[in-house]
Amino acid sequence: MERFDVVVCGLGAMGSATLYQLAKRGLRVLGIDRYAPPHDLGSSHGETRITRCATGEGLAYVPLALRSHQLWRAIEQETGLDILTSNGVLVLASPGSWARHHGKTHFLETTIEAARTFGIDHEVLTATEIGARFPQFRLVGDETGYFEPGGGFVRPEAAVAAQLELARRGGAVTRLDETLVDYAQQGDGVTVATNRGMYSAGELVLAVGAWLGEVLGPPCAADFAVTRQVQHWYAAGDALESFQPDCFPVFIWDDRDRAFYGFPAVAGAGDAVKVAGESEVRSATVDEARSDVASAERFELFDTIIRDRLPGLKRDCVRASNCLYTVTPGGDFVIDRHPDHPRVFVVSPCSGHGFKHSAAIGEAVAAQIAGEVPLVDLTPFSFERLAGASMPAPTGVP
Repeated sequence: MERFDVVVCGLGAMGSATLYQLAKRGLRVLGIDRYAPPHDLGSSHGETRITRCATGEGLAYVPLALRSHQLWRAIEQETGLDILTSNGVLVLASPGSWARHHGKTHFLETTIEAARTFGIDHEVLTATEIGARFPQFRLVGDETGYFEPGGGFVRPEAAVAAQLELARRGGAVTRLDETLVDYAQQGDGVTVATNRGMYSAGELVLAVGAWLGEVLGPPCAADFAVTRQVQHWYAAGDALESFQPDCFPVFIWDDRDRAFYGFPAVAGAGDAVKVAGESEVRSATVDEARSDVASAERFELFDTIIRDRLPGLKRDCVRASNCLYTVTPGGDFVIDRHPDHPRVFVVSPCSGHGFKHSAAIGEAVAAQIAGEVPLVDLTPFSFERLAGASMPAPTGVP
């Protein structure tokens, strides 16, 4: 049985960041993934992920986002890869909007509060100012906007690939297409069984995304549900130039009872603009959540909202794909040692807003395992926060 200081199971956004940071600290580490990341079978794909430093999900997340931006810039310099594009993020909402974003309401107001609290560069815009600056949007006329110039998008596949490459350079071992079967804490260590062998380690990090409930089993599994999200790429046609990153921001739009978000057109996306909503319909299994996108699903978002709000886009869905959310009661992260197995670290930045924080989370988890004081505080994301919380009733509305 091979021996490691730490075994990291799951090498998506969180696992790749943790593996890299552990290897950087000189620990002997093993990374295991049931597939070969970066891949499109979990939660870390789709060419773009929103990043913003002022977080409408709560002020506790802001230090993670700020630190992640610093780390991605450093990783870009070390690898030469393009990971973070700061073309600005626009959050807009009308009075009385009640849509939930990642389980949270009052998203715009909390975003503005976070920016003011942490001194993040931003502007608060009227509907007239939004329309003048970004005529690509068709506004109702009563919207308020928050614009953060330092926000933008992260390229998830590049971020995962870069951190795995740096981890390997630092001595990490990776075993791909290998599936975790079981684990057990024994004394001051952990044994890990996969479909290919057995390993022992001082610590185990579970960063398995949507498979977490399955891996943890009851009673913890009840706190980690899986939802299926559909990402759409709609053709821009003659309007393509107006949707380029230098003139069109990443956006999050709370349109009264419905929330949706989108990105500028990026190279490799087939001259199309990516947009998506947020579904709260929970799936029984990961396989169920990964079901193919039906023909009607490819156009439902366009017909009900995109046609009216982004008139430059065409009813031509160039591509559609699934992304998995792991959802907790309240929509908050769980980054903590297992309550019954202190040698097992659960890393579940859940509910669809984790990628922007992943680099800092990996660094903080690695620091804690290495006996250092993390640069960011992970205590707001403990298992204790789940006590007494309940899953929101699914609305079925993206």
